[in-house]
Order: sequence, then structure tokens, then C-alpha cells
Amino acid sequence: MEFRHKSVLLKETVEGLNIKPDGIYVDGTLGGGGHAYEVCGCLGNKGIFVGIDQDAAAIEAAGRRLKDFGEKVTIVRSNYCNMKSELQKLGINKVDGIVLDLGVSSYQLDTAERGFSYREDAPLDMRMDTRQKMTARDIVNGYEERELFRVIRDYGEDKFAKNIAKHIVMEREKVSIETTGQLVEIIKRAIPMKYQKKSGHPAKRTFQAIRIELNRELDVLRNSLDDMIELLNPGGRLCIITFHSLEDRIVKSAFRKNENPCTCPPDFPVCVCGNVSKGRVVTKKPILPGDEELENNSRSASAKLRIFERV
Repeated sequence: MEFRHKSVLLKETVEGLNIKPDGIYVDGTLGGGGHAYEVCGCLGNKGIFVGIDQDAAAIEAAGRRLKDFGEKVTIVRSNYCNMKSELQKLGINKVDGIVLDLGVSSYQLDTAERGFSYREDAPLDMRMDTRQKMTARDIVNGYEERELFRVIRDYGEDKFAKNIAKHIVMEREKVSIETTGQLVEIIKRAIPMKYQKKSGHPAKRTFQAIRIELNRELDVLRNSLDDMIELLNPGGRLCIITFHSLEDRIVKSAFRKNENPCTCPPDFPVCVCGNVSKGRVVTKKPILPGDEELENNSRSASAKLRIFERV
């Protein structure tokens, strides 16, 4: 299957990077290479682009899409949390811009056997990196009820999390839960019908929660942001697109802390903590998709772009 994916907030992200033709740019979530293609198109002969992704299908698709840019492009299969060490292997210590487009790609959702979609019956997988041993099946069949409840409540923000966790445990005592179809039916039984009719697909939040837990998406983001800001040259920019309120909160908080890291009490006349600002938040409010994009790409509905500039 061809890696199809519409890049969200494409124009806004590329503009937000403020690209220098001879600069070094990194996409930590390369995907099908949509953002990458536009960034590479702005680079001159001395420009360098590094694309990072943990998904083998994305690596292959982006490689095809970016081949015309030749040696200015390097593609690495890794998680963006390893960005600093992967760049060091390439002899790069500082960069002029970084892009992250978080969440799951259209390709991953549309490839049934990957197990991301609640609309297709397939093995419970959901691994973004297929080299990883643990799958969604292990979470659904192995986590204690209170852990399942925590995951679905915190990462799915589902008000029926307790009941869904209870139903999963009840069902797996009878038979192992192996497929997305089985899980969808269990979730449907746990949510009142009147609520199902008015709130979209009943399994959407639980599937999102399990995917985030399995791929450690929020931990990876939280633990990588300071490093990425450190990697930026003065004037360099970090552009992050989120699709989930928890992701957005993590980005907003990290940007604010790096802009104003002072820990002195507000009534102190001068700063004595010694913490120095790393830069400024370019987007006081996140950039949202316009009407045209919302019409053409339903995936963009929850997208938010935030930008940080290094000093």
C-alpha cells in the first residue's frame, strides 16, 4: 500500500521555520515526507536536511519522495527522542530548525494489519516501530484493571474509562482478546447506547489511549523538548504540531519554561536563580487550520501548531 498522508498545517509550518537556504533542518517525524519535501525545496546547495522516523514504511516512502534532492537529504530510522545522538553520528551539533508532526499517520490508520484502526478487524498491534516486541495485545490482555483504567482515563480522556477497563478484564477471563474487532465490541458494550449515538465512534478514545501508552508518545515528547531547544542555533526554530490536548499542554508548558525559566519569587527585585531564557515563544496562541484545510482534511480538526525561537 502506498504511504498516503496529507501534511497538516503545511504552509504555516514551513513559514514558521523561517528557512535559511544554507541551514540545517530536521524533521523528527518524517512520515511520508510532506513537510520535508517543502523544506528541502527551500534549501540551497549547501543546505542540509535530516529526516527521522521509526516506521520502516515511512522511511521507504519518504526516501522515494525526496530522492531528487540528492545528497542534501539524510534519512535515519530512529525515534526522535534519539535526535541529539543521531545528529552527532552525522557530525552535526547544532541545527537551524526542527519539525515534529505528532500522532498517527493516515497511512498507519489505513493499513488494517497495523492494528491502529477501530474501523477494520485486524490483530491488535499499534506499534509505530515494528522492531518493538510489545504490542497493543499485551496491554489489553496483560495490564491490571486499574492500569487499564488509568491509561483510558488519562490518555483517552474517556468518561467511561472505568467501565471499559472492567469489561475488558471480564471478557479476557473468558477468552484472550486478539483483534481490534473483539476490542471494539467490548467497548461498545461498556458505553451506554444513547451516548454512542451522539459522540462519534465509541472506540476512538480507547484506541488512542492504548496507542499512546504502547508507543510512550507523551513520555518521549516530554523528555525530548529541552534537548531539541538546546540543539537550535540562535534564531533557529522548533515547530510542533499536536493533535491531542495532553500533547499540546506538554509543548506549551516546555516552551513557556524555556522562555522564562526564572524560579525566583515574584517579589524579588532582581533574579538570583541564574536561570537564563533560551528564547521566545513565537506563537502566544497556537496556529490552527483554516476553513479550507478543515474542509479538505478531516484529520486537521484537532491540529495545533506552536513555534519556539532560540536566542
